[in-house]
Amino acid sequence: MMYQELLDHIKKYVQLVPHEEQLLVQILEFRKLKKKEFLLEPGKLCKGNYFVIKGCVRQFFINKKLGEQIIQFGIENWWIADQDSLLNNQLSTCSIQAIEETELLLLKEKDRIILFKEIPLLETYFRIMMQISFVASQRRIGYIFNMTEEERYRHFAKLFPGFVQRVPQYMLASYLGFTPQFLSRLRAKK
Repeated sequence: MMYQELLDHIKKYVQLVPHEEQLLVQILEFRKLKKKEFLLEPGKLCKGNYFVIKGCVRQFFINKKLGEQIIQFGIENWWIADQDSLLNNQLSTCSIQAIEETELLLLKEKDRIILFKEIPLLETYFRIMMQISFVASQRRIGYIFNMTEEERYRHFAKLFPGFVQRVPQYMLASYLGFTPQFLSRLRAKK
């Protein structure tokens, strides 16, 4: 069942009863993306939060040098969305694009708000997810300011060895805040 991954993930943090699980899965929308297909583009409203069942997506914006700056990745059992667009109901300034063939579940924002009233533990779950995401962002910012480029790469590769092999080098370099050329030299040095 395609919803089982999400239900198992939720169970790690809160315990929903069967009728609450059923209510949730009835509202979710399944999406399938081909490699390089966009889920969100600048100038459009983000529809909701996406749970990655299978595959990998990236969230990025184009910086002033017309380069892609990756904000985050989304892989299996991770949520991804443009929270600024959702929270402030404004057009997105970033893109979300599939790196691999990807399967996702969409929880539309209007439905999420309704579900919070029906299933209070779901609000707890999403608060925990936001806290985990916020801590990850804080750590990443700390790494960018406190570690050398080489230390950042080695630390990330140690934490996520499979992921380093999964995404193109130029995307990993963008996420870690250095050039693809630097990453090539670093990997050649190994």
